[in-house]
Amino acid sequence: MKLIKKLNILIVGLGLLGGSYAKGLKKLGFQVNAITKEQSSVDFALEHGIIDYGTTKVEPQIIADADIVIFALYPHVFKEWIKENQQYFKSGAVITDVTGVKSCVVYDIQAMLRDDVEFIAAHPMAGKESSGVENSDDAIFKGANYIVVPTEKNTKEAIELCANLGELLGFSKVSVLSVEKHDRMIAFLSQLTHCIAVSLMCSNDDPDLVEYTGDSFRDLTRIANINDEMWSELFLSNKEVLLEQMDIYRATFNKLYDFINKDDRDGMRDMMRLSTARRREFNKKV
Repeated sequence: MKLIKKLNILIVGLGLLGGSYAKGLKKLGFQVNAITKEQSSVDFALEHGIIDYGTTKVEPQIIADADIVIFALYPHVFKEWIKENQQYFKSGAVITDVTGVKSCVVYDIQAMLRDDVEFIAAHPMAGKESSGVENSDDAIFKGANYIVVPTEKNTKEAIELCANLGELLGFSKVSVLSVEKHDRMIAFLSQLTHCIAVSLMCSNDDPDLVEYTGDSFRDLTRIANINDEMWSELFLSNKEVLLEQMDIYRATFNKLYDFINKDDRDGMRDMMRLSTARRREFNKKV
């Protein structure tokens, strides 16, 4: 199923990702409306042509008009919104999301959702350290990965529609993963890396370090500039899998610690060669 320009799209949550979706879809010629919490976000988006219409209220008519609804909300807010407002969806509407963890969201929403509305989950692997619609930029999707996360409840048509959305927005690769595989993958590739960056920034309080830092430190800690409200919820929502990955990382870090402590240069070099070889595989994907 292909997205056609006459479809009406509603964005719920006009922050960085919601705003970036809106900006990209509006450029493509879609009717894009939005519901979000702050009036200032609506005003900015209207002033800059990011949306056609916006409101801070749950207006039944713009929900009923929407063929596709994209949710860019925190997991618990997303579930509450569906519980309270799903009666306004038109029959046949498709809803999707940008949520960074799936197991805590997908099954609950599919269980509570009306039978004539379909939820197909997605995860755009893109973002910035800055937040808010004023920092939205559909260019963040270029070269990024987009993951469709279906269950047995999803139709082939909805999965294709969701994948087409990622393609239209300019993501370089669209993949399909199960809920469980998605959360295992994201625990390592995203959540663990944020844990490492936060821990590193919190491990030394010397105020003079900023005067002497180089690119390696800046690159490694870029994501330590973090939205604490969102990421703490994501960590706890994927707690079991994330802790497993943290244990594996801690054991590997301790292995390197022991090599250094014991002057085991061969052991260090073996780890470095393995690290270099594995990183080279990522370079091929760029």
